[in-house]
Amino acid sequence: MEDSSSIPFLPESHSADQLEPPKHLPVPSLDDNFERYIGDFGWAQLLQAFLVSFAWVFDAQQTFISVFTDAEPSWHCTPHQPPATDDLCASASDVCRLPKGSWSWDRPADISIVSEWNLACAGSIIKSLPASSFFMGCMIGGIVLATLADSSLGRKNMLLVSCLLMSAVGSLTIFSPNVWIYSGLRFICGFGRAAIGTCALVLSTELVGKRWRCQVGIIGFFLFTLGFLSLPVIAYLNRDSSWRYLYLWTSVPGLLYCFLVRFLVRESPRWLMVKGRKEEAVATLKSIGTINNSSFTLSFSGLMVFEEAETTTDLHLYSVIGILMEKRWALRRLSAIMSVGFGVGMVYYGMPLALGNLPFNLYWNVTFNALSEVPASLIAFFFIERLDRKSSVLAFTVTSGVCSILCVVVGEEWESVKIWLELISFFCTCTAFEILLIYTIELFPTTVRNSAMAMVRQALVFGGVFCPVIVAMGRGNGYFSYGIFGAVIISCALFVGCLPETKGERLCDTMEEEENKQMRASSGSTLALGLDHP
Repeated sequence: MEDSSSIPFLPESHSADQLEPPKHLPVPSLDDNFERYIGDFGWAQLLQAFLVSFAWVFDAQQTFISVFTDAEPSWHCTPHQPPATDDLCASASDVCRLPKGSWSWDRPADISIVSEWNLACAGSIIKSLPASSFFMGCMIGGIVLATLADSSLGRKNMLLVSCLLMSAVGSLTIFSPNVWIYSGLRFICGFGRAAIGTCALVLSTELVGKRWRCQVGIIGFFLFTLGFLSLPVIAYLNRDSSWRYLYLWTSVPGLLYCFLVRFLVRESPRWLMVKGRKEEAVATLKSIGTINNSSFTLSFSGLMVFEEAETTTDLHLYSVIGILMEKRWALRRLSAIMSVGFGVGMVYYGMPLALGNLPFNLYWNVTFNALSEVPASLIAFFFIERLDRKSSVLAFTVTSGVCSILCVVVGEEWESVKIWLELISFFCTCTAFEILLIYTIELFPTTVRNSAMAMVRQALVFGGVFCPVIVAMGRGNGYFSYGIFGAVIISCALFVGCLPETKGERLCDTMEEEENKQMRASSGSTLALGLDHP
């Protein structure tokens, strides 16, 4: 048998007409051809996937850093006060009801923006402004940057620009003189961060074959957990230092990481091929492929790609979104998956921010929540090939919502039960979050995949925009935080019923190919129905 590694992409002596397959045969896709020539999962692909996915570490740190920098520190009553003041201070739970000078912070004022800028009595809107600004920046950034990775910049360059902007602005945040400048910088930081997760996930999965695609996608979730888990460690080590040091230790490494991305990460060969940059696609395949590819030819004219893929080279910024809106099936999928994402995002981003409302140590609370992402990632990593996408997302989201509502129902005397319910709820949300992103990759073809993923992440972030205000309102009433979280995620989960099942399906490269796959599936179902009922 002839070694497959010695077979070139095409015999260069043949014409394009000769290479055209018979009309009755299915046209091979990029997914089929890349699976053939990229070989099995090797060290080069593992290194590329790890380098790309490591951006999730810095993404997680900037997303949840406000849990510590914007926290309201503990306080105590000052001694040598009049008896009436002492009694009032001892019974009060809100410093805003106490006379000035009758209380003070337990630690230095600069450990949090709340104590440094006297925001304790500023109201929920002002206290939640920095965190809300960050998520608002994420949402606006996602809209502006949504299609650049598909249309012009590509996956690698978009990842580099986003990570560089986020880390640079994070470094500048240490010079904030007041809450207004601080909120503005958080907005810009969120704007830059918007495309990191999307590009990292799509690029890492497009660098490997179908067999390892889901597992490689989960690597990013593990690294996101690592970034989340590093926050309480860094915060605890700097617990008596200024909140500015937390931004310093999380932003400078991100800048160094950008240099690694610039010089070591390769662009997606799928995106290069779809954009007509065939020689670059071949060079990338040669560098990351595991088979003997010494006989690769630079000609890809025999690699069949639908004509639609070639025309996408000239798409403008929002053309990809326009394509999604024009196709009824694509619009239905996008609307449904974004609705589910909104509910998942509200709980996923809101619960860590609400940890300060629970009667437990903040550092341990954040640590346990970060650790709860580990089993969620493990489930996704080892069982993603076996899990039905629809039923899994529905089961985890509903369970999360029920546990979140029970956090409010359980009385204060059951503090440990309340903490366990919160952890179960967050674990289910994390699992649903990870399956949802993999689900999104499988629902849309290569030409619009990054844009569709960006839109879904926008829905996730849009849910996060409301979280800081809801959490601030919930400091006095749990129904305004955990109760809302549970009701929203259960309601949004119902939209998953509008989506098709994608487990085991191959990825398509163009909208036309996806439509043809649907037509074949529909014809197969009709034929089977006819055989059952002669």
